[in-house]
Amino acid sequence: MFLPALLFGVAVVQPAKAQNSIELHYLSSFSHGAYAKQASEVVAHDAATQRLFVVNSQNVRLDVLDIRAPETPKLAFKIDAKKFGGGVNSVDVHAGLVAVAIEDTNRQAAGSVAIYDTDGHLLSHVKVGAMPDMLKFSHDGRWLLTADEGEPNQDYSVDPEGTVSIIDLKPGARNVRQKQVRTASFAKFNDKRYDPRIRVFGPNATPAQDFEPEYIAISPDSRTAWVVLQENNALAMIDIATAQVTQLVSLGFKNFNLPGNGFDASNQSNQINIQNWPVQGMYQPDGMLAFQSNGRTFLATANEGDPRKYKAFQEEVRIEDLKLDEQAFSDIKRLQKKKNLGRLKVSKSSGDLDGDGDFDALYTFGARSFALWDEAGELIFESGSDFEQITAAAYPNEFNSDNEKNGTMDNRSDDRGPEPEGLAIAELNGRIYLFIGLERIGGVMVYDVTEPEDAFFVQYVNHRRFHGNASEGTAGDLGPEGLCFIAAKDSPSGQPLLVVANEVSGTTSIFEVRTVDAPSQAGFAHRLHTDSGQQAPPKSARDNFAVAFHLSKPASIQIELMDAAGKIVFRAEEQQLSSGAHKTTYRPEGLQAGFYFCRILADGDMLQIRKVRLQ
Repeated sequence: MFLPALLFGVAVVQPAKAQNSIELHYLSSFSHGAYAKQASEVVAHDAATQRLFVVNSQNVRLDVLDIRAPETPKLAFKIDAKKFGGGVNSVDVHAGLVAVAIEDTNRQAAGSVAIYDTDGHLLSHVKVGAMPDMLKFSHDGRWLLTADEGEPNQDYSVDPEGTVSIIDLKPGARNVRQKQVRTASFAKFNDKRYDPRIRVFGPNATPAQDFEPEYIAISPDSRTAWVVLQENNALAMIDIATAQVTQLVSLGFKNFNLPGNGFDASNQSNQINIQNWPVQGMYQPDGMLAFQSNGRTFLATANEGDPRKYKAFQEEVRIEDLKLDEQAFSDIKRLQKKKNLGRLKVSKSSGDLDGDGDFDALYTFGARSFALWDEAGELIFESGSDFEQITAAAYPNEFNSDNEKNGTMDNRSDDRGPEPEGLAIAELNGRIYLFIGLERIGGVMVYDVTEPEDAFFVQYVNHRRFHGNASEGTAGDLGPEGLCFIAAKDSPSGQPLLVVANEVSGTTSIFEVRTVDAPSQAGFAHRLHTDSGQQAPPKSARDNFAVAFHLSKPASIQIELMDAAGKIVFRAEEQQLSSGAHKTTYRPEGLQAGFYFCRILADGDMLQIRKVRLQ
């Protein structure tokens, strides 16, 4: 079923002094007809046919969409994979081949990969490791890799080893046989020393059983694979040609007590409360990709976090229920109040550093951020408290909402916050942009990562309707999971597109990526990281700023400026405007020079939020 585009056009903030940047412009959403049934999880694009291949997990199939007219996507056909297993987990497309990762009906048994042509004809089928959660073609098309997560069953009586399967496609897709499948195993680490910060903590599990490959990125030369071990907070490097794990690297921890790393830790504070706390964040990425900038290879990760939850083993515990070491923490009674840290979920498997039964450190799940790493796994950039600051500015009444129903403001503050999930990368106008989906509150963050050490925020857009009913399908797109960028040369419209698979709403949404004017943003990220708000610059702003937008029907327009903490510092008089193109110029009085967020509302709905620099 096709859903019409947004009622209103995208609004553009145009500062006086500008350079080229980009913005996402919503085009359409396709409904797969199932709410909260994982009906749209991962999406891949084939340029030759202009088809999207969308993972419909619960129905064990791919839904294939025709996007020759991206404003009105249509269902072309379905690829049923039930004969191969109990759930489709991932899809990738390369040179006319469609590869699908399928878990067995017994999730601890070997999974499989089916390869189709773009018309849905089966070409080959092979077995891989247990629970293949993600798969990816190498850039040269020679290899197909699967991240075989190998999760245990609920009582931990069966815990298969996590592996990476490597399928050699040299014989041709029609001729792939089981002998072309090799396994990169972690078994050698059962008897080999590795970084002690790497978490191995499952009941009676060996390292090979405990390591759970989640996501794969592949080097531009198709020789190296990086594999996220999410629960273990680690990164594995694999030599693809030899199918050998060459290195394990701990991703380390985020110190939430440092300036710029604040977060809201309580779902019972009844307010937005972004501040520093004596907590360490385990990055535990979900999505990951590799990209090149200035001749160097970098990794980008969406630092979601993921606790283990089984009948036989529950890792989560709230801080209010822990015994804290009196030497490590001051004013414990205050910290453990529900409105402070008491409600925050942390790991009971990490933190008792001296084994005396109390907790000397607190490790929470995820980092509420994205990060950039070099190819050796060294941290280059981390987005700090950006995501919570930006979403607080955009949606102060829906901050840290859940994704299954509306009216849940602050619901996720105790539990991984906005949960960054999927990633996509694009090179446009000589710049490199990273798109990050936020699984809980929804929407997509856009960052310029051209200079990885100085990445900066560009845009946040969210096609969620907080006044709608999620189960009735009137709440827009919920639960972004997988993202797919389509370059202009591969696009049906000749314009670059971003496609988002929304797991909870069961919709696949399409955005056009447009070039717009934007200010130079050098240093913006650093200014954003002041958790108590921006420090006052030394001079007052003298610039006007202009807002340009298009309305498809008459609407009441409200323009607001907010500082980095989400405080409204300027609100223009509400205007009733007719349909068509509009451009309005404002001169806010009494503001300091610097960066602000500009939020544009039409009949109470946020069109988008962008940054503006006043000079």
